[in-house]
Amino acid sequence: MVLNRPHARLKLAGIALLAVLGMLAILDRLLPPNMARYQNVSPEVVARDGTLLRPFLSKDGSWRLRTTVDEVDPRYLKLLKAYEDKRFDEHLGVDPLALLRAVFQLVSSGHVVSGASTLTMQAARLLEPGRPRTVLTKLVQMARALQLEERYSKEQILSIYLTLASFGGNLEGVRAASLAYFGKEPSHLDLSEAATLVALPQSPERQRPDRHAQRAKAGRDKVLARMVADDVVSAGDARVAGREGIVSQRIAMPMIAPHLARLLAQTQRGRIVTTLDAPLQTALERLATVEQVYFRDGSSLAVVVADNKTHAVLGYVGGVNYWGAFGQLDLARRARSPGSALKPFIYGLAFDDLILHPLSMMEDAPTSFGDYAPHDFSGGFQGAVTARDALQESLNIPAVMVLDRVGPLAFTLALENAGAHLAFPTRETPTLPVALGGLGISVADITMLYTGIADGGVVRPLRYLKDAPQGPPHRLFGPAAAYYLRQILDGVALPDGWAMGQGLLRGRAIGFKTGTSYGFRDAWAVGFSNDYTVGVWVGRADGAPSPGDVGLETAAPILLKTFGLLPADKSPPPSPPAGAILARSTDELPAGLRVFTREAEAQPQPRESHIPPPSIAFPPNGATLPLPVAPDMNRTITLKADGGQPPLTWLVNGHLLGSFTRFQPVVLAPPGAGFARITVVDAAGRSDTAQVLFKHLP
Repeated sequence: MVLNRPHARLKLAGIALLAVLGMLAILDRLLPPNMARYQNVSPEVVARDGTLLRPFLSKDGSWRLRTTVDEVDPRYLKLLKAYEDKRFDEHLGVDPLALLRAVFQLVSSGHVVSGASTLTMQAARLLEPGRPRTVLTKLVQMARALQLEERYSKEQILSIYLTLASFGGNLEGVRAASLAYFGKEPSHLDLSEAATLVALPQSPERQRPDRHAQRAKAGRDKVLARMVADDVVSAGDARVAGREGIVSQRIAMPMIAPHLARLLAQTQRGRIVTTLDAPLQTALERLATVEQVYFRDGSSLAVVVADNKTHAVLGYVGGVNYWGAFGQLDLARRARSPGSALKPFIYGLAFDDLILHPLSMMEDAPTSFGDYAPHDFSGGFQGAVTARDALQESLNIPAVMVLDRVGPLAFTLALENAGAHLAFPTRETPTLPVALGGLGISVADITMLYTGIADGGVVRPLRYLKDAPQGPPHRLFGPAAAYYLRQILDGVALPDGWAMGQGLLRGRAIGFKTGTSYGFRDAWAVGFSNDYTVGVWVGRADGAPSPGDVGLETAAPILLKTFGLLPADKSPPPSPPAGAILARSTDELPAGLRVFTREAEAQPQPRESHIPPPSIAFPPNGATLPLPVAPDMNRTITLKADGGQPPLTWLVNGHLLGSFTRFQPVVLAPPGAGFARITVVDAAGRSDTAQVLFKHLP
């Protein structure tokens, strides 16, 4: 029995050790480090390249910007480790050598000479601030440090410190401090700045540069002296850094694209990566500030720039003077009267329905539409004009005539189905005045619609988030109609004085349309090149008039200057699509398109005038049709129409199917999932349209 006593003691010791380790493991799982504070960071809105546009305060009112090791200048990290924790990369959270040194100095001198806190222990303290400075607290921090080392890499632990360290006031983390004190990201710190930020957390309130510049300088110089003594930096470099001054005030956090940033921060969390191009956005805001100086009566402006292919928003100005009167209103999303800026879409729908061609002759003369009698902006009339000239010169009577044929309700529904949000002065059915601005639309939405002209008639929602997929396509009108509009708007005359300013446009062709609302409340210019679309609005935020401010003179120059900020286009101009009627004169058009009249029935019908206009019998308007599935992938549908003077011409999404007699079957293979616009036109130019939805049905 005696011989077995040592073995029994060892066995009992082993059991006790296992029990202690097991208890520690259980406590470790029951009481993990509280990471809530590290997760409660400031929301950040950044450009597509990562440039910080606008941060927001964290939930507890701090500027706490998440910071990783690779976002900080390596020299700062080198100084930080050398000053705070030389063996950070080797120890397991607690540095035994530093602990022994601190105890020895305390015993020999009777007071604390140096601490033993590692960067890991400081990270643990920052995760749970407010604990009293006692021996028990220090032991808890050691235990927490061991937990952190078990769970996270050295880089992750260092990132906790870089994010949570206090730098005075409500500044937490080295990024917030670098931005507030030096106006730069911590990846671009010089030696003096790096030493200042290493020293500051030692006594963040007493050494705040904006309040105690001399103390901040003393702290910096102390760090530099230690680094020279430890052979981390040279004496010459430290001498140069020591001659640099200390900042005496805080710098405001970045406020780039503040309106869009606020909008996105209301719906997103964490780091929000936008589609904005940082250099372009900065240049746009500078341009807006300069231009606003020349406005009268306190007018403001809004600008939206979009990529035609990706539909990503590259620039967004919601207003100027964000902290001034009405400055926080996002004017890029406010519905305002567009004046004549929506006229191209009236013509586009008419082109698509084959009731009009750019070379069709129209009459610009005094005309009444019931009790509505519009007149042109100039007050005069031009008589016989082509549709192309009528749109280029923004004549009102022809536009209202075309809308009368298209239908105000059909027109506004087409825009809304494409994703535009329209505002009407009353809840009544839209009427003819919508042709001249009798509704409201935002700069963002009208820019979205114009990308459809540039993109062959297909409209998609604008994208504001870099990782967001493109939205579903919606065909507003066919490629032929979009091509006609491009050719027309490319020929709009530039504002006075711009004929000599073509160099700023980088040789690109720009199609654009202007608009001026009733009472001079809103001035518009919206245009596109091969690659970009730009929308500009100028007016007062309170809706008050600005007499004399018209789109061509007020908004169009800003539109052209905005294009001057954009890179040169890379995409070639579009080729004429299939189905486009490339006539050189009105006489070369089909007979039904040579002269546009207000009423379809007014077309000459020497024979068969008793035949009613065409009406689509199948598929009916609003129908949902199944898409074929295997093995019936070749399944088709047969289009049918009642009435109409033959031959009947059929189009689907603006693409010509052909002309058919009454006895020829009209067969359509479903174009794919989504909405399709089916149009039939008879020989007299009368038409009917049905919009249907193709989808997979269970």
